[in-house]
Amino acid sequence: MSADVRPIAESELPDWLRTLHTGFLAPTHGTPADIAQLAESVDFARTQGGFDADTGRCVATFRSFPQELTVPGGAFVPSSAVTHVSVLPTHRRQGLLTRMMTAELAAAHARGDVLSTLIAAEYPIYGRYGYGPATSAAEWEIDVPRTGLDPRQPVPGDGGSIELVDEAEVREAGPALHERLRAATPGVVSRNARWWRLATGAEEMSHRPYQKAFHAVYRTAAGEVAGLVRYTADDNWTDAKVPQNTVRVQQLLAVTPQAERALWHFLCSIDWVVKVRTGYRAPDDLVARLLPDARAARIVTSADWLWVRVLDVVRALGARTYAVPGVLVLEVVDKTGPAGGRYRLDAGAGDCVRTEEPADLRLDVGTLGALYLGDESAVRLAALGGITEERPGALALADAVFRTARRPWCPDIF
Repeated sequence: MSADVRPIAESELPDWLRTLHTGFLAPTHGTPADIAQLAESVDFARTQGGFDADTGRCVATFRSFPQELTVPGGAFVPSSAVTHVSVLPTHRRQGLLTRMMTAELAAAHARGDVLSTLIAAEYPIYGRYGYGPATSAAEWEIDVPRTGLDPRQPVPGDGGSIELVDEAEVREAGPALHERLRAATPGVVSRNARWWRLATGAEEMSHRPYQKAFHAVYRTAAGEVAGLVRYTADDNWTDAKVPQNTVRVQQLLAVTPQAERALWHFLCSIDWVVKVRTGYRAPDDLVARLLPDARAARIVTSADWLWVRVLDVVRALGARTYAVPGVLVLEVVDKTGPAGGRYRLDAGAGDCVRTEEPADLRLDVGTLGALYLGDESAVRLAALGGITEERPGALALADAVFRTARRPWCPDIF
């Protein structure tokens, strides 16, 4: 079998959407309303399809959209976010993903994107295209009775308060809060207006109906929104009429430790609730240590999350700041894209240029992606075979230069 890979026409969107749903094991073809909404939100020049040469049917899907990624130091770096990747079971192992990815990376580089990003459904796939796991996520389950929290006691903080709000209020307050969060948190990605419409039920797709939830905001004493949480709760009682309910956090954003503490205290103080699932958080999140008994929170999920593919090494390394000064010459190997070459990074000056100087470290572009946001240790990556030290001491310097005080976190899936 052979297939043609190309950007799709708008008339081919129903077939493309049907293939996407099939690839993700969703038995739905998409309603006319779904297709109309998607047609308004996608860039067809960045929406690829693989089409069977014999039948003309769409057998593979791929899409990207513009995104900004926050890097250490607070800069917003332009990225091409990859999503909606699928290949039908009948057409796998024929190179369709490789062809679509090759076209996308070339187009992203030509557009001037510094990075490409994605959330990997399967771990082994994207490393061969130069992506590296740059952030990870963890989820805790909190045994509420064990926490030692006293809901009658005020939460230490800045005199703020918790207020339950509706979806319209979230659409009003949420975007500004998120902008403050992403300005201060490496790994956070930009959200557009449609993200907030989908997250609050103002817009929905038939295969992903909006799930009603509770929303609460934390306001400082001055009335400023400094935190937001969206959560659901089940209705589980024993035969003896004892409540055993679980709260599941779908989103919790906080721009101050006081707001974060107050929101977790609030969730753990809701009547009838015995467990709180935190949703996906940064792996060094404060939640457990905010409890009088930190062992009341146990990690139930720990996994890679945002993957980063560096396209422009000079701009990528020049955009972020570094923990300590130092000069490193990096030889980057890139078999599938434009990032290969030798680069001189002056961490003190925040400057990166191409060079012919001898390399201090040799690494592939996927390893550079894993190192980029500060979540990984250069020493650890070398032990795993991802970095070769050419100059003694360069690994230890790279470890100090790239690492960040707090681990990066991406709260979104896309």
